Amino acid sequence: MPHIALPEGQPGIRGAMAFRPETARPLNDLVEVLLRAPNSLSPGERELIATYVSYLNDCYYCQSIHGAIAAAHLDGDEELVRRVKADFQYAAVSEKLKALLVIASKVQRGGKLVTTEDVAHARSLGATDMEIHDTVLIAAAFCMYNRYVDGLATVQPRDEAMYRERGKMVARDGYVNVSKTYLPAEPMKR
Repeated sequence: MPHIALPEGQPGIRGAMAFRPETARPLNDLVEVLLRAPNSLSPGERELIATYVSYLNDCYYCQSIHGAIAAAHLDGDEELVRRVKADFQYAAVSEKLKALLVIASKVQRGGKLVTTEDVAHARSLGATDMEIHDTVLIAAAFCMYNRYVDGLATVQPRDEAMYRERGKMVARDGYVNVSKTYLPAEPMKR
């Protein structure tokens, strides 16, 4: 049961965002840029980073929905998502993405844990400064999103089909477009 009265029928972060839509807009804009905007990392790779950080943070809703979005971007490969969460070193992803996942996992524990060697290793595998930057920001942002979802004790259904369908919708239409039911039409004026 949520710690505060959140709108019913909106699980996870959707309920929290519906409760305070004026904060939902910038949160959705950020995730739209980080996970969907043009980038040398594919949307599927970026969703895998978000999924892995959410898994490390033990946020069921976020690891499930972002895993479903990742799978939707990766031709429905739910097994790859499971393998990345279980042990990405043995998953069928690029060595560059593995190096970026190491960086993301260190950011998840504490940003100062990322070393010059971690960054140099990622670069040696072809990671660009933008990819390193975005990996760090995705990891940091998802620590915030995960704590937002879990800190309010949002409803987190165990229905894999619901996540799968929502994941396909977000992969197709984007975060901002599927969030229009609780986003204000215009940003708030102060």
